[in-house]
Amino acid sequence: MEAVYDFLLAMTGSRKIEIIAVLLGIANITLLIRRSIWNYPFGIVMVTLYAWIFFEAKLYSDALLQPFFFVVQIYGWYYWLKGRGDDGLIVVRRLSGRQAIGYGAAALAGISVWGTLMARHTDASFPYWDASILALSIVAQFLLARRRLENWLVWIAVDLLAIGLYWTKDLYPTAALYFVFLVLATVGYFNWRRIYKNSSREQA
Repeated sequence: MEAVYDFLLAMTGSRKIEIIAVLLGIANITLLIRRSIWNYPFGIVMVTLYAWIFFEAKLYSDALLQPFFFVVQIYGWYYWLKGRGDDGLIVVRRLSGRQAIGYGAAALAGISVWGTLMARHTDASFPYWDASILALSIVAQFLLARRRLENWLVWIAVDLLAIGLYWTKDLYPTAALYFVFLVLATVGYFNWRRIYKNSSREQA
């Protein structure tokens, strides 16, 4: 029984800051799926907390990513205010093939450059793994702010990478959160795709 208790405690977490960040993250992504602009207050507080959590864990790429997320949250809030339909929810758009290639190339370049810098000049844990999460998260967050359907596909890739990394670093509540994110991102993709297809038919 003691082993079971220890496992449940590890999964739930004993640090209040991480538990709060997890709950804020779940609220944030749930509202994103619903295309609600009110996701942003939750997201802003969440990234502020995770900046400290990741710095303590020596996941410097992830820690540095949080100030970027903070700025993009503000940008996304502003951009979503201008991109709402008559129902008050945001309008979904898609990337062109050329845009998709451009974002992919930028992500690969970011992983290579940032991973090399972290490997050579810091004591970062898993620098290239961490850099992959950073680069893809930047792309996904920007696509989300721009209301592009493909943001969910990139988030799915981020979630898969993050689950493995955070579990390896004993950040069990955060790994569990990213598993929830993975499920919700999959739901978000199919939900936004359905909405996009419906709106395309209405415009045809």
